Amino acid sequence: MRVPAGRREGRARIPRSGPWRGFLAMLVGALPAPAFPAPSLWWFAYVCLVPWLLLIRSAATERRAALDGWLGGAGFLLAVHHWLLPSLHVFLLVLAALLGLLWAPWGLLVHRLLRGPVSATAAATAAVVVPCGWLLIEAVRSWQGLGGPWGLLGASQWQVAPALRVASVGGVWLVSLLVVAVNTCVALLFVAASARAVGVVGVAVCALSVGATARWAPQPQLSGRARIAVVQPGVITGPDSVERRLAVGERPTGSLVGRDLDLVVWGESSVGVDPARHPDVTRRIAKLSRRVGADVLINADARQTDGSHRSGIFKSSLLVGPNGLTGDRYDKMRLVPFGEYVPARSVLGWVTSVGRAAGEDRLRGTRPVTMELPTAVGGRGLRIGPLICFESAFPDMSRWLTRNGAQVLVDQSSTSTFQHSWAPEQHASLGALRAAENGRPVVHATLTGVSAVYGPRGERVGAPLGTDTSGAAVFDVPLASGTTLFVRWGSWPLVGAAAVLALYCACAGARTLRRRGDTGRGAGSATASARAPGAGR
Repeated sequence: MRVPAGRREGRARIPRSGPWRGFLAMLVGALPAPAFPAPSLWWFAYVCLVPWLLLIRSAATERRAALDGWLGGAGFLLAVHHWLLPSLHVFLLVLAALLGLLWAPWGLLVHRLLRGPVSATAAATAAVVVPCGWLLIEAVRSWQGLGGPWGLLGASQWQVAPALRVASVGGVWLVSLLVVAVNTCVALLFVAASARAVGVVGVAVCALSVGATARWAPQPQLSGRARIAVVQPGVITGPDSVERRLAVGERPTGSLVGRDLDLVVWGESSVGVDPARHPDVTRRIAKLSRRVGADVLINADARQTDGSHRSGIFKSSLLVGPNGLTGDRYDKMRLVPFGEYVPARSVLGWVTSVGRAAGEDRLRGTRPVTMELPTAVGGRGLRIGPLICFESAFPDMSRWLTRNGAQVLVDQSSTSTFQHSWAPEQHASLGALRAAENGRPVVHATLTGVSAVYGPRGERVGAPLGTDTSGAAVFDVPLASGTTLFVRWGSWPLVGAAAVLALYCACAGARTLRRRGDTGRGAGSATASARAPGAGR
């Protein structure tokens, strides 16, 4: 009896080409999405790439493997950023297709390492090189102009204490490297008998590395507490929403009288005018500051003039004390593509007609800022590092603020456009990673939820304010002294991954040249033999 080719060796039937295989590639590429909030199936992250890896391995050609990588990358981006669809509409499909190209070389890399019979040496190489390839893709797409570091695979581990300890050593990058390494080792269990031992050893090495890091990695020591209030007005719409938002923010702030506060934080765009040009607004907030006995960190989204006399729409964090504006100001540096500016507007300006892209580009700030609260924490002073919304996704910004003395990282955010999606919880979860990376607490304050506070090891402090909450909450925020290895060494996993890939490419290139040389010598010997006297007799 003849066995059908698709069922030989007990293998499942996988389309070798055509639209069904393309659809399958997008589907398996989308599998990591449930590992992120809101589902938060963090454990699924350690096996979610296995079907994708095995699909690429089954490709008949390298060209097909690259296509599987591209389509899988597009599926991954669509799944993780699906909540952008109401804003970008069909343009989200275009962006996913373009950025998905970053995974085409990764597909080629996976295919070369895992195709056909896989020796123990090839399996060990794959366990190291495949995660490094993925990590460099994350590094490239984390550039602000390509959308920024949203949906990094390591970010799915925001509530796993051992993973947060790993983040304190190498940032979210090291966590991503670990997650992909485990996926690769699990995939090796399904590849060949010669590779299974490598897969088992690889998983064991990853587990032991996490355990050793959790036990021995240096962590900052607690050094006190600060009482910080977060004010969340909730969803406010209508033609007079700017004035109403200010009024709604004032009411819960006034209820904080007598709570012995060090700071009150309002969310992004909590003030819709320039306080410097509207002294009546400044007086109202200064009166609140006097009543509650603490400075108020507001956020103005308005046409303003900065210190360099540039005039335009800025998003600015401003500190208001009992006597008015203190002079501390931070202008948002990293803007959301299409949400706050349109890249190459002369070419892509049409996007504003099919979605909610920015009608006018916001202006960027020029430098990060730390702000001093001299009367906070019993008069000992408190230095805060403000970030605005999207900026909490960038590990380097929080690291800069920490290295320059910030004791508390404060992110002012607003995700009201995506209120009923996964976006608010995904955004809030980033605070846990930034806290663990830097050994500093993070206050994530939003207009409409989710507002949350994390301690210096990434642990949650108090109960978050959900998207259905309007009001204020006070948090006893633990402060810490000392530093983490990530703050000292920076994004060293990226450098290591680039070095590994460079070494692999050099070795692969050398092998190719050697084979060509051997082929040339073999052909030359055959020709010489053919021409030798008496040849063929």
